[in-house]
Amino acid sequence: MTAGAITMGEDVTNRVRRLPGGSAKMRVGMGIVAAFVLIAVFAPLLAPFDPLAQDPVNRLAAPSGAHWLGTDELGRDTFSRLIYAARVDIPIGLLGTLLPALIGTLLGLMAGYFGRWVDAIIMRTADVVQAFPSYILVIALVVAFGQGAISIVVAFTVLAWVAYARLVRTEVIGVRNLAYVHAAETAGMSTPRILRRHVFPNVIGQTLVFLPSDVVFATLGLAAFSFLGLGIPAPTAEWGAMIAAGQPHLGEQWWLSTVPGLAILGYGLGLSLIGDALEEAQR
Repeated sequence: MTAGAITMGEDVTNRVRRLPGGSAKMRVGMGIVAAFVLIAVFAPLLAPFDPLAQDPVNRLAAPSGAHWLGTDELGRDTFSRLIYAARVDIPIGLLGTLLPALIGTLLGLMAGYFGRWVDAIIMRTADVVQAFPSYILVIALVVAFGQGAISIVVAFTVLAWVAYARLVRTEVIGVRNLAYVHAAETAGMSTPRILRRHVFPNVIGQTLVFLPSDVVFATLGLAAFSFLGLGIPAPTAEWGAMIAAGQPHLGEQWWLSTVPGLAILGYGLGLSLIGDALEEAQR
């Protein structure tokens, strides 16, 4: 029975590992996301100008050979700021998803496996968090902690762990009473080892499917709060803030808002394709 449990867990993991070579959606999605990550990593080499350097004489300049996407209202090179913004949006979007995913998965494992008072405490805490309107809670946390990347990540973590906890808990309840789990318990295995070797590999599939979509939501959330002036403070380059800054000039310099929006769209498309491929692998 124990060997069967390990085989089931390895089957889920192996299906995920085979995706990049066997799924067109996964290959395209990974390619898009990898391109954005490489742009962020090599931003100092790719950006032709300092993203913070102001040139008031050439403010709101049209695209040209010197400035491929023109300049903003302060004369800063839009193309350089677009590239450097990837160094802000991508890491914060990932951290704002991975941290709640780790916390929620751990709490979901505990709630589903131990049940009783452990389950009651975790799920009632989740109910309290969900009782608050999502965006109101995030805004309140950002205002309380102040603007910045840390505040955004903390706010997303406080809010988003609930979804992962509920998802994993449901899966664990379905696995908890299966024969191979009872066999591992009868064999005297420790609880952490049972969770790690026999429960976790068999319940993580749906979480992996949900993760890419949640990264999209976190990235959009960061852009939305920056658009409203509650996210990353100026003068740091950030896609949402760039969209907000270009909004008054949509009539003539439409690219100032459109291009950052297209960057968010492209990055989200790549993540969505990865999520679709992972979902197909679970069927």
